[in-house]
Order: sequence, then structure tokens, then C-alpha cells
Amino acid sequence: MNAIQSVPAANLNRDDLGSPKSVRYGNVNRIRVSSQSWKRVMRHGVEQDLGEKAARTRQVPIKVKETLMRAGWPEDLAAFAGAQVAASANKKGLALEKAGHTSVLLFLPETGIDELAAVCTELRAELEAALGKAKPAAVLPTDRIEAILKRRTASISLLGRMLAELPGANVDGAAQVAHAFTTHASEPQRDYFTAVDDWLGDSDTGSGHLSTAEFSAGVFYRFATVNVTDLLKNLEGDAKAARTVLGSFAEHFVMSLPQAKRNSTAPHTIPDLAYLAVRSHRPLSLAAAFETPVSANRGGGFSGPSRDALAAYAGQVHRLTGDRNRSFHGHAGVNADAYENLGGMHQSYSELISAAVDTALPETGDGGQ
Repeated sequence: MNAIQSVPAANLNRDDLGSPKSVRYGNVNRIRVSSQSWKRVMRHGVEQDLGEKAARTRQVPIKVKETLMRAGWPEDLAAFAGAQVAASANKKGLALEKAGHTSVLLFLPETGIDELAAVCTELRAELEAALGKAKPAAVLPTDRIEAILKRRTASISLLGRMLAELPGANVDGAAQVAHAFTTHASEPQRDYFTAVDDWLGDSDTGSGHLSTAEFSAGVFYRFATVNVTDLLKNLEGDAKAARTVLGSFAEHFVMSLPQAKRNSTAPHTIPDLAYLAVRSHRPLSLAAAFETPVSANRGGGFSGPSRDALAAYAGQVHRLTGDRNRSFHGHAGVNADAYENLGGMHQSYSELISAAVDTALPETGDGGQ
């Protein structure tokens, strides 16, 4: 999956100083959006489509405590039960910080909190008996706690899970997402701004607040890929679910946008061009099309030259690799003219995505997938 997207004044992904992230490529500075930033908003979109949310969090013991307290448990017993969830997660238990959260991020279905609370409710008497002991042993059944923490959603199967502290919980994600970067040289710009105090007196002057912020603008190249074989494996061979997940991920790859500073910049653009390919051998990023930074066209824009550079480089890649490992490729975008090197032209992104998914995971025609 490849996309060319023009983004106006924005700060989609900030570094530790609040500046837009950057990368030096082709001996020039580019504005960059990290893969984690774009992947997170895509994950949330997929979860919303499928109606099964997951949470990447250190707050599991705290959420269990809150759930039990809403059910009428005293606070000390509910807090102890939450801590026991961590202590019973494996033979050694998961370490807890002073604030009550785990020392590592867990990634589990949101429904897992209610399931963990239900286990605690079943064993309330045992928890009450262990409450107050200096070094209480793990009370909850390890196998049941582990099973809940290891459970997967479609988004976990798609994007993976890394948790060394819980053997068997790791999931090799089927999707890979690259850092987006501008196709041309680009630098952050500073914005001096003020906020007016609406209740200043007539004789008062000045502003209620003033500061500076940084933003950037540019045309981004974006790339992601999904290993369909791995996705099917993670979904235990459910091709119907895999089609749904793949289509949802492709749609949110095209249509999503990181949410940082959206209220103050509203940079809600969509890609000018999307190019999708289905390959049987290995994915091919076209990022090298922009190792030499794009120059603006005569009118001053980078979007058109970026689309042209992508198509030209794709033609060279296809000449070198041939077509035998590519069962589909196609594109859709703002240009009415087709790009010959980018496969068939489609009138909409949804049409393009459907054609790619149908090739990658064809329907069986018997009511199943």
C-alpha cells in the first residue's frame, strides 16, 4: 500500500520538544510522521469497524479495582484483587509500580477487564482470607488469568503483540507500517501566537497568553504492507475474518490521519494518489523514488511532481522485478489520467481496495470465504 498525501500546516507527530519529527534522507531534512503514530489511529479505526476494542495499557490492576468497586467491593479488597491479577499472571507474576499499575504494557481485549473481575468475584473468599498478609501468595488461578491476558482481537492479530513477561502471549503482527516522510526538503516553522482575555477592562492592554509553537507542511510518501499468510495464521484460518480485517486496514491506511493538534490545525486531507499491489513473493516499498528530493513544479507545488516520481520509479522497479510475483496492482487518485506504471485505474479508493482484497483473498462463492 502506497500513498502520496499533501498535508497543510500541522504538527501530526511531535518530538520531546514539541517540534515536528524529522529525518535526513537524500542529504536533505524531511518532516517525518512515525509509524507508531499513524499505526495507532489505523488500529483504532479497524477496532471501531469490527466492534472489538483492545487496550494497550499498564492500568489492568487499576481497572479491575475500579470495576470491583463499582460492584460494591471495599477499596482495600478491590485494590488487593487487582494486584493479585498481576501476581497471578504467570509463575513469577508481573511487577507492579507504586501507583498500582504494571511495569510493562499489556495488550488485551477491553472485555478482558470484566472477565478478570469475574474471576476475582468467584474467588472473593480466598482474596479476603489473603488480604493483609505480609507476603501473600498468588491466589487467582494462573491458567485462567493467563488465558484472558493472552486473548486476541483481530487488531492484535493484525498488528501483533510483544510481551516477553508472559510466555506464549507474543503475536507476530501481519502488518508493517513505514514512517511517513516528505518527498521534498522541508523544515519546521515557528508560529508566534496569542490568546485574548475576553474579560479585560477597557483600559487593559495586551493578551492573556502568548507563546510559540512549531508546525510543518508538505507532501508525504506513506507505505504499509500486510502479510496475508500471517494474517490467516493469526486468525486461525478464518478467511472471512481476514477479508474484513484486510479491507478495514486498507481503508484506514488511506483515510486516517494522526490526531495531534487537530483542533488548532484541522489538516483533514486525503491522499492525492493511492497505489495498491498484491504480491506473492515480498513487499516492495517505493520510498527510494524520493531519495532524490522532489522539486516543485512551475506553479510551485510538490504534489504533482511527487505522483509523477512515484509512477516513474514504479516503472523501473517493475522492469527489474518483472510481473510474475504480482497478481494485482492498481491506483486511484485526483488525476483523471491513468498512470500506466501503476496498474489499472479505479474511480474511487473503495473500488481500488475491493479489487485488491478480492485478489489477495478471493471469495469461495459458496457463502463462505
